[in-house]
Amino acid sequence: MPECSLIDNATVSRTIEMLRLARVVLTGWMLGVCALPALAQTGGGGIYSCVDAKGRKLTSDRPIRECADREQLLLNPSGTVRAVIPPSLTGPERAAQEARQRREAEERARQAEERRRERALLVRYPNRSVHDKERAEALSQISVVRQAALNRVKELQRQRKELDTELEFYAKDPEKVPPSLRRLVDDNEKSMAVQERFIADQEAEMVRVNARFDEELQRLQLLWAQIAAPAAAN
Repeated sequence: MPECSLIDNATVSRTIEMLRLARVVLTGWMLGVCALPALAQTGGGGIYSCVDAKGRKLTSDRPIRECADREQLLLNPSGTVRAVIPPSLTGPERAAQEARQRREAEERARQAEERRRERALLVRYPNRSVHDKERAEALSQISVVRQAALNRVKELQRQRKELDTELEFYAKDPEKVPPSLRRLVDDNEKSMAVQERFIADQEAEMVRVNARFDEELQRLQLLWAQIAAPAAAN
């Protein structure tokens, strides 16, 4: 019968110690592997947190789909709030938001243009006398043109009297009026109509110019008062 070699106690003790150390090392390695996801969550990307519609508090390393309709907190690794993520918008909500933003941008542009026009108006009319002078000049130019048309009307009226005198010879028989005289009468009537329309247009232009200067004056009076107020306070 073969002899069995005996293992002394010291060898057994060393073997057990080696096995214990190997188990400790393996356990540490496994704990490190398991900690990697948690470390990833607390890295530079931060942690998303929210309370969903069912009252559950959820966390994730990315935006949480269940909380798309509500605010989400983006937390630092320390647990402090880095940012607040607003709810995701539906198609109609996004369209409404874009329309509102366009209206706000248009209103800002309108206000900026209004301020630019006011500055230009103040540069052009620093005081009431300058504005009154330009109004008078504008109306004077229209008056000159209108007066020229009135003078032309008087001339046409004089010509028409002469033509009427000639027509009296054919009062008993209008069919005998010479074609040349008829043409002169027609031309006179057409010219008179043209001048009357032109005079009416000039009178309407005077009304329009006065209305424009009146509107400007109202705005200017407010602007002049705003400029004068700080000076008076000092």
